[in-house]
Amino acid sequence: MTCTNEALRDFGWNIQRLIEKKDLSRNESYDMFRQMLLNLQPDLQQGAFLSALASKGETAQEIAGAWQAIVDIDTVKVDDELGAPLVENSGTGMDQLKTFNVSSAAAVVAAAGGARLSRHGARALTSSCGTVDILEFIGIDVDCDVDTVAHSIRKVGIGLFNGMSARVHPKSLARILSQIRFGSTLNIAASLASPCRPTHALRGVYSRELLPKVAMVMQEIGYQRVMVVHGFDAAKEKGMDELSNIGESVIHEFYPDGSQNSFSLTPEDVGLKRSNYGAIAAIGNVKKEAVRFMGVISGSDHPECIDLTCLNAGAILYLVGKTESIRAGVDACRDIIASGQALSKLTEWISTQADSAGKGVQRYLDVASEAGLRARVVELL
Repeated sequence: MTCTNEALRDFGWNIQRLIEKKDLSRNESYDMFRQMLLNLQPDLQQGAFLSALASKGETAQEIAGAWQAIVDIDTVKVDDELGAPLVENSGTGMDQLKTFNVSSAAAVVAAAGGARLSRHGARALTSSCGTVDILEFIGIDVDCDVDTVAHSIRKVGIGLFNGMSARVHPKSLARILSQIRFGSTLNIAASLASPCRPTHALRGVYSRELLPKVAMVMQEIGYQRVMVVHGFDAAKEKGMDELSNIGESVIHEFYPDGSQNSFSLTPEDVGLKRSNYGAIAAIGNVKKEAVRFMGVISGSDHPECIDLTCLNAGAILYLVGKTESIRAGVDACRDIIASGQALSKLTEWISTQADSAGKGVQRYLDVASEAGLRARVVELL
């Protein structure tokens, strides 16, 4: 890394502006993140920039600038368009309530219901088991190239891009994300920097205050239809980056015509009984999480987690027009799980986005055995 005194000074001057609560333009944000991604500034300056921006509170233009820099400089693109509607469902992380990996379970169920999912996830940074961790454990090849993921989306209706893989983001993201454990602009901007261009999204955020801001960013960068959500516990004291079945959820959505809407949703509104946090909380062990994941997808165990999955998957089906309401989506997802369609879709995905040596399928069989589902899975393979 080489950095002139002038470049150090200019970068530091913009950090000082952020400390003084002054906003950057989209172009200024783009240039700052460009220098970070190319490692043109010392680590101390890079960390100071991220923390100053987070402390001030990012504007939509600042987040959009970060996103554009990541897309331009550090994202391998899928060659062909994957069509529409194409849904991305993920959360920002950094939330207070750590749950089982509901976004991945909801993606599988929604894909079984006819939605097309393009996921862009990461390994755990602030939790013990992230999207990439659990899906790798059950057999998905998380180190494949982007064309393999695109093939899975075309064939199966679901695929996962590993946001911390050098085959997806070859220059800098893994370096930066591996060194920080605080909420930053990258929680939003990097997770949006997919190798393809999803048109729809169910986006969970770690703070209610982020709802309209993230919606504005996603409109700015070309999404057509989005629901940005934040769920609470029963006391409304802590939150999660998912729709909640233990308390109220708040939602900010926008439509293709640009109109927007904000509302709240309770479990009772969609026909669900309220659960307790203990029943859906993260276990902290990837093997145990994988076994629970299989129990949810198969409908054989963990009814509270099934409810949470149906709530979030039902919202996806509503988002893409498969159902007329979230409640109807929840009901549809119950049927999808109960009928075995979700387990069938997961098996099909494993078979398509697994490593060529067959180790992924074997991992899947091993987890299925632990969950008491080996016979069902063998029949589907």
